[in-house]
Amino acid sequence: MAEKGFYIGNVYIPNRVILAPMAGVTDVPYRVLCAEQGAGMNCMEMVSAKAIFYGNKGTEELLKIDDREGVVSLQLFGSDPQIISDMAQRIEDRPFSILDINMGCPVKKIVDNHEGSALMKNPTLAGKIIEEVVKKINKPVTVKFRKGYDEANVNAVSFAHVAQESGAAAVAVHGRTKTQMYAGKADWDIIRQVKEAVSIPVIGNGDVVDGPTAKRMMDETGCDAVMVGRAAQGDPWIFSRIGAFLDRGEMLEKASFPEVCEMIMRHAKMLVEEKGDHIGIREMRKHVAWYISGHRNAAEMRRSVNYVENIEELQGLIDRALSNGL
Repeated sequence: MAEKGFYIGNVYIPNRVILAPMAGVTDVPYRVLCAEQGAGMNCMEMVSAKAIFYGNKGTEELLKIDDREGVVSLQLFGSDPQIISDMAQRIEDRPFSILDINMGCPVKKIVDNHEGSALMKNPTLAGKIIEEVVKKINKPVTVKFRKGYDEANVNAVSFAHVAQESGAAAVAVHGRTKTQMYAGKADWDIIRQVKEAVSIPVIGNGDVVDGPTAKRMMDETGCDAVMVGRAAQGDPWIFSRIGAFLDRGEMLEKASFPEVCEMIMRHAKMLVEEKGDHIGIREMRKHVAWYISGHRNAAEMRRSVNYVENIEELQGLIDRALSNGL
């Protein structure tokens, strides 16, 4: 096993298991919970450079960072080198360690705006964006992208070269194309090819769901770290389980139902404190569905949580589930 931590630029990442950026998921409360469970770095939800530029009200919420989070990567997206680099400079004094540029988001409205994974079709513009951001800020700049736009345009290797030559301190590669979205199997071989092609750290993303898959990805690709996305939804403990496996070959048990319930309530209280009762509870509903997935009577509890309006009602639902021995 490689040394436990590694560097991205001048920033030390204490271990090799990273929380992926996920819109609507990796907000402050969830990042704090994942940090507590041992995520080596927490990636924020992606933020629009244009939204910062135009003073969008909701964007300030997305830019919040808590000092309990450990190493934080703030992710910007945009397609205008001037705007994205100016906004990176404007927010640089905030308490994040690394600035990531999203060049992998496959969502239609982002791609239609020539942002996210659309930039994989324009490596020259992508390089210009990275170069301008690197010029304007002192913090390390990383880039997250995909295998390619589609199977006919698999260009992750050359794209990684562009990123490195433009000054990126590391890259994260998702082993699926834009057109695959999140379906099918991630191609780990492309991550291996990227790792062999560049000298900066490479973070592998796609289909890491537990300790054995994390170790297999690292062994097969030589990547410097793994990024965990959807498998972390409703399961902040995944970081401690993967860490135990990578460090000691130990397979930790999954959280018990009472532990899950305790985490649900803690997460919900943090969300309500952060975003208020109305928004916090509504956002918590999807998290509850993820937390209870695979437990007995989960379908019934998922239905019920959609009618929960406040912390007290959520506590009541949890108490009933516990007393029924779910």
